[in-house]
Amino acid sequence: MNSSRRLILILGDQLTPDLSAFDGADPGRDVVLMAEVAGEAGYVDHHKQKLALVFAAMRHFAAELRAAGWTVDYRTLPEGVPDFATAAAEAIARHRAAILVVTEPGEWRLQDEIEGWEERLALPVLIREDRRFLCTRADFAAWANGRRSLVMEHFYRFMRRRPGLLMDGDQPAGGRWNFDAENRKPARPSLFMPEPLAGADDPVTTEVLEMVAARFPGNFGALTPFRWQVTRAGAEAARDRFLTEALPHFGETQDAMLAGKPWMHHALLSPYLNLGLLDPLDLCRRAEAEYRAGRAPLNAVEGFIRQIIGWREYVRGVYWLKMPDYSAMNTLGATRPLPDFYWTGDTDMACLAEVIGQTLAHGYAHHIQRLMITGTYALLIGADPAQVHRWYLGVYVDAYEWVELPNTLGMSQFADGGLLATKPYAASAAYVDRMSDYCRGCRYDPKQRLGEAACPWNALYWDFIARHADRWAGNHRMAVIVKAWAAKPAEEQAALRAAAAAHLAALKAYGDAARPARPDHPSDDRSVP
Repeated sequence: MNSSRRLILILGDQLTPDLSAFDGADPGRDVVLMAEVAGEAGYVDHHKQKLALVFAAMRHFAAELRAAGWTVDYRTLPEGVPDFATAAAEAIARHRAAILVVTEPGEWRLQDEIEGWEERLALPVLIREDRRFLCTRADFAAWANGRRSLVMEHFYRFMRRRPGLLMDGDQPAGGRWNFDAENRKPARPSLFMPEPLAGADDPVTTEVLEMVAARFPGNFGALTPFRWQVTRAGAEAARDRFLTEALPHFGETQDAMLAGKPWMHHALLSPYLNLGLLDPLDLCRRAEAEYRAGRAPLNAVEGFIRQIIGWREYVRGVYWLKMPDYSAMNTLGATRPLPDFYWTGDTDMACLAEVIGQTLAHGYAHHIQRLMITGTYALLIGADPAQVHRWYLGVYVDAYEWVELPNTLGMSQFADGGLLATKPYAASAAYVDRMSDYCRGCRYDPKQRLGEAACPWNALYWDFIARHADRWAGNHRMAVIVKAWAAKPAEEQAALRAAAAAHLAALKAYGDAARPARPDHPSDDRSVP
């Protein structure tokens, strides 16, 4: 045996052939380890489709590596490997490896675990930087150093300049950095909205779907129809479909919501970016090329690129800068359990029923549905942010803690006290009515504040403002709303708070929010296509 043999550990979200862990490795000598481990599959209530997507993509990537000449030691979930440390220890013994190499994981808990492996495994463990991101952890820390606040817009301009994306010399294309104001129009149903590509249909994926159906029957969501790509070629085909068919219309209505239209003109590429099947800079350059060629408007392309090199890189930077303390933040002191309908979609509020039902069916909701429907409602009722975090981490196929936690605790729940957001994303029913058609089919009237037909969002909104009035009075973006609350007659204030209290008292929660005991959702079809 070669005493210098390396064991290269590839995690489930590192499905990239030029990953830094491969640097200097020899396919004729070294061994790649990949493992489906029970601990990762069960630490939150993962959506069935999320589990199927990750496992199927891992198995296809292993085949891709073998075709390129690598020896791959692949452990499947039925083998019962409890965690990565066990998988690594057993593989080291099997292959007599002299060193373990891994690209830094995306989640703090895994980084913390791997940093203790040298002593546990009794061999050198080399943790390499993840160059798939445009901004390293050290670069972000240097950018943040000395700043009183971490304003994403400032970071975004910094990131635009580095690779020269949408730049005309030293100026932004179109003379402006941000076209977000043009991207907030409501949408109308259309027969011409593009559909995503059909999901993977191959023996490997079928086997994984059968495994998930058998081993995770009580997990959140429906397993089929499975709409996701599980190979690099499939992800690239989805990318090309978006660029040609959806990107030109993505901009103006990217914040809009329509009942029965889960996809609209959104990219649905975040699962592939987060798995490592697509390269973020390459994707941004391809989008820019569509603008330069006159095939997509600037507001659409700028908004799309901002989500990738701006927001995606920004929340990763904040995550690594502030962890592990960030995950425990709860500035507003919110403690209420999430309502039971977050696991069933069974509620009379049409907006929540629509978004949660869509999430159950597909493991997907776009950013405004997450932020301004399920997120804002949780904020208004004072839901425990740690519980909200576990829900989001489990139910969406693109959710990994580095990207989900700051979005949830910071942007959505204001639990970090304003580190990410300058104001809470609180809203009344007027916002939902303006940006969606959900209210048309609802038993509640978004224009009424009080009475049996009144939308609960309205009383909950004002109750939220009242509960934290002292805090909001010192926020320059919220002070005018506090003044509006103070100007209401005492009788109206009391009535609104009583209505909110009645609504809150009627909410029901499952016992363990991380893994609730519940019947399967009626839309859960466990058959395999």
